Amino acid sequence: MKKISLLGATGSIGLQTIDILLSHPDQFKLVAFSAGKNIDKTKEIINQLQPELVSVQDEKDAVELQKQYPTIHFTSGTKGLVDVATHPDSTVLLNAVLGSIGLEATLAAIRLGKTIAIANKETLVTAGHIVMAEAEKYNVPILPVDSEHSAVFQSMNGENRKQVKRIILTASGGSFRDKTREELSHVTVKDALNHPNWSMGAKITIDSATMMNKGLEVIEAHVLFNMPYDNIDVLLHKESIIHSLVEYDDTSVIAQLGTPDMRVPIQYALSYPDRLQVNNSERLNLAQIGQLHFKEVDFDRFRALKLAYQAGRTGGTILTAMNAANEAAVSLFLQGKIAFLQIEDVIENIMNAHSNILMPDLETILHVDSETRKTVLSMVK
Repeated sequence: MKKISLLGATGSIGLQTIDILLSHPDQFKLVAFSAGKNIDKTKEIINQLQPELVSVQDEKDAVELQKQYPTIHFTSGTKGLVDVATHPDSTVLLNAVLGSIGLEATLAAIRLGKTIAIANKETLVTAGHIVMAEAEKYNVPILPVDSEHSAVFQSMNGENRKQVKRIILTASGGSFRDKTREELSHVTVKDALNHPNWSMGAKITIDSATMMNKGLEVIEAHVLFNMPYDNIDVLLHKESIIHSLVEYDDTSVIAQLGTPDMRVPIQYALSYPDRLQVNNSERLNLAQIGQLHFKEVDFDRFRALKLAYQAGRTGGTILTAMNAANEAAVSLFLQGKIAFLQIEDVIENIMNAHSNILMPDLETILHVDSETRKTVLSMVK
């Protein structure tokens, strides 16, 4: 039985992970998890899975929960994330928190030799060079949870990675894939949150609409698979059936297909190298689907993706600045304080003004992250 620590249990990925754990009580045991401010859902998970340790965002909530569940240990804040990640009984950490907040906890788990299932793009985007170096040092597997990177990982299984020619990440195009830039001037938060294929959290859904989500995935693919940016392509594929493809030196292309269900890649990361049944997951019927469509990406249309490639090729702290600017700008858009297209403007302005530092240490990364967020808020004010 694998014992799991879970960061971000009440988010979209976290809740789908909980569904998997409940479906396979003989395979997995949740020993520790973190949540944010959704205390009702936190209690529900506690009652269902009886963990040993729980972290919440606010200390006052942790104090109240401790009174209600005296046999479970409660903690809070950034320290709480590290406590969950380093729980002595866990063998696998699934990082499903949003943003770069999960970075320190992930590094702490790596240093204890725990297997890392990573659903947190920002950790690899902002500090991929540190994470992968530490993983190699401590001989820790980094297993991708994103559907695209799981697809690449599966398409490379049993193959010689030195013979990989190209990685092709597919993209649905998000909720605005058929709109021109002129039509994007007046879109609302409600419009942006209406993703055509996937059920995801608000931040990721907005990132999908701007295609910054795909930009972060390009950087993540570079980090995970040590692939040059010139050998990572993005292909628009509105059905989200082919999750990604890998091309080899002999021109063969191996792809991983399936219906859009995030529980499949989540479970594969947890059960690897085994495969388990995913309850109530729709099986792929290509005859019923009939056709699959593909289209090249227009980088002028999807500026955020272009900016992500630019930051990736540059490397260093500009990756942190880009990511922090995006997170701050998306938050402002969700609050109705800036327009949709201004998200890209904010990111580009931050990148243009940034003084880059190559191969930054953790302290530098955290400082740039914090200062960038403050700068974005001051820009908007």
